[in-house]
Amino acid sequence: MPRFHKVAFVASPTPDAREAAAALMRRYDHVAPEEADVVVALGGDGLMLQVLHRFMDAKKPIYGMNRGTVGFLMNEFREDTLLERLEAAHRSVVHPLLMEAHDTEGRSHRARSINEVYLLRQTHQTAKLKISVDGQVRLPELIADGVLAATAAGSTAYNLSVGGPILPLNAKLLALTPISAFRPRRWRGALLPDHAHIRIEVLDAEHRPVAAVADHTEFRRVSMVDTWLDRETHLVLLHDPGHSLDERILREQFG
Repeated sequence: MPRFHKVAFVASPTPDAREAAAALMRRYDHVAPEEADVVVALGGDGLMLQVLHRFMDAKKPIYGMNRGTVGFLMNEFREDTLLERLEAAHRSVVHPLLMEAHDTEGRSHRARSINEVYLLRQTHQTAKLKISVDGQVRLPELIADGVLAATAAGSTAYNLSVGGPILPLNAKLLALTPISAFRPRRWRGALLPDHAHIRIEVLDAEHRPVAAVADHTEFRRVSMVDTWLDRETHLVLLHDPGHSLDERILREQFG
């Protein structure tokens, strides 16, 4: 019995992605994304993140095909044998980070992130941050452009570009990585168990404003951010055999 009976196509607005979606729609029966068993995303990693967020609570598996630039999360694009590829695809299950941010006006905000949650200075002045893990202060003062917490799935994105470690998908770890740290100079970050609760307090938030970002969602002038892995939310990515997310992350460590 086939796993998927109803297929939907979602494309980024680029010409390549739109042309690919049109070709697939002519070739295969399809339904609206809300009615589908599986969503085929055509674009790059940015589109994949958007689609995962869009269907975060719907528990629909997402199969991406690269019609963008990087395409780390995507499969190779081909028009033929799509249904066979969907049936043979391997599942990768990831959990997002949940972020609760409080701003200097006393308002609370909540957002989820598949890749990372990060704090970043808003002006020319460096941020001053206090970091606690599971209620214990671990770093009384970090002077830096900011700091980020990354999931294993997101460890090859912004986290890697600022010098953080690549995490295997099954490692059950979070990466806590500074962004251009000034003090302490030798702090390169930490590896935390994925059940850790991270609190980041902004010191002198009025004079040294800091923004908090969860993937595409940004809140300005925050005073404190809490983040932890949302184990209640399951996101399913589908990849061709031999190209699973675990395999891609492993390959990335060898250049």
